[in-house]
Amino acid sequence: MSIVVKETHTAVVVLFGGHAYKLKKPVDFGFLDFTTLRARLAACRREVELNRRLAPDVYEGVADVLGPDGQVCEHLVVMRRMPGERRLATLVRAGAPVDEQLRAVARAVAGLHASSPHGPGIDREGGVEALRGRWTDGFDQVRGLPSMPIERPVLEEIERLALRFLDGRAPLFEARRAARRIVDGHGDLQAEDVFCLDDGPRILDCLEFDDRLRFLDGLDDAAFLAMDLERLGAPLLAERFLSWYVEFSGDPAPPALWHHYVAYRAFVRAKVACLRHWQDRSDTTGSDTTAEARAQAEAGTEARRLAELALRHLRAGAVSLILVGGAPATGKSTIGGALADRLGHTLLRSDRVRKELAGLDPLRPAAAPYRQGIYDAAHTEQVYAELLSRAEKLLGSGESVVLDATWGDRRHRDAAEQVALRAAADLVQLRCTATPRIIDRRLAARRPGLSDADPAVSRLMTADLDAWPDAVEIDTGTALQDSLEQALRAVHRAGPEPSRRFRRPRIEPG
Repeated sequence: MSIVVKETHTAVVVLFGGHAYKLKKPVDFGFLDFTTLRARLAACRREVELNRRLAPDVYEGVADVLGPDGQVCEHLVVMRRMPGERRLATLVRAGAPVDEQLRAVARAVAGLHASSPHGPGIDREGGVEALRGRWTDGFDQVRGLPSMPIERPVLEEIERLALRFLDGRAPLFEARRAARRIVDGHGDLQAEDVFCLDDGPRILDCLEFDDRLRFLDGLDDAAFLAMDLERLGAPLLAERFLSWYVEFSGDPAPPALWHHYVAYRAFVRAKVACLRHWQDRSDTTGSDTTAEARAQAEAGTEARRLAELALRHLRAGAVSLILVGGAPATGKSTIGGALADRLGHTLLRSDRVRKELAGLDPLRPAAAPYRQGIYDAAHTEQVYAELLSRAEKLLGSGESVVLDATWGDRRHRDAAEQVALRAAADLVQLRCTATPRIIDRRLAARRPGLSDADPAVSRLMTADLDAWPDAVEIDTGTALQDSLEQALRAVHRAGPEPSRRFRRPRIEPG
């Protein structure tokens, strides 16, 4: 009967017959310390106890290994051997259909989280400062290695974007704790450790060496598997899995948080690859065998790929405040709506808010001479104050916002800039323009609705607008798709538009 040996940076697994035997390595990586026999025994017992939550018929117990003198010299976790061909990672690499199995995994993970205990010790680890500490510890560990395969500018941008997200999202993380979204989860949910059996999935190898790293936001836990699916070349499966998890858990998290947690999990794996790269480099010193050199090179390549994956998601999940302005009939509402739809952002329109504050039906006409009626200075100040107040709350909750208004007064734009600064959000300013002929044609064809501006009001407003040098001009006299592409280039001027964006599941009306 053949024996198969597999190795990770923390353990050696021996597959023999119908069983798997897992030996903890006597290593100390800072975030775990298995250098004593006592610590390895505790880790083995804890691993069996915790993994029985999701795979009770797989984890059989802990065995003692006796030395020639009859004394215990090591401990092993004993497991029922799983069929390798049913490993989720194997199925995904082969392009096999796994939607049904992934949906079952999402249900199982959501069920684990629903039954989780709660308390101050668990909740504390889901706070913004705890997450910041895990990010910064990871950055310090990677920088502290004698050799670092990740390019320094990439690491620095990951750090900047990750911490910027956390800086402005205290209300979001506090709401997550209040809603009991912090759980005792799996902590290390990888496709290699999920087996798709006929009677349901078996999810193995949860994180047992540090409870604090297993106390986490449920979405963070699920995001690890989503990240791993994307790493395996299946980004659509990653999106579907997270959508199913959100469906089963009833989690209203903003897509920006999905991105942040996927990025965090990618960086965790990148850090592990960096450690393995350094470990393999140390092992090859003086004995540069082909196999060892290849392992070191593969670890370095994996670290770089995972760092790029983290960076893509941090860019996609950056929280933004987008001002879309211009005179009446310049197309700002059309562009604002198209941007919000394309990017999945929340759209707030000044015309709607103005009538809402006045107690009017948004579609009821309320035309008045320029700067009179509900368009006088007092009403206008109230409208912009309300727009920015709502926007700031949304930004703090992780929602990017498109604000559709004239933005003709520099004071209102300065106030928007302060909101973006307080919320650590990117500010994008777009000014829509069109020729007088196009504007007149649009005004003549406009039906009564949210906007009450007529040609006379439009001319007076246009003459009254403050200069807006910080805005990117968007010509709306072209086809809508062309104007939208102009706007998207301005929004993503720091880099390409992310190819994939998470969306909340659509809930059909009952």
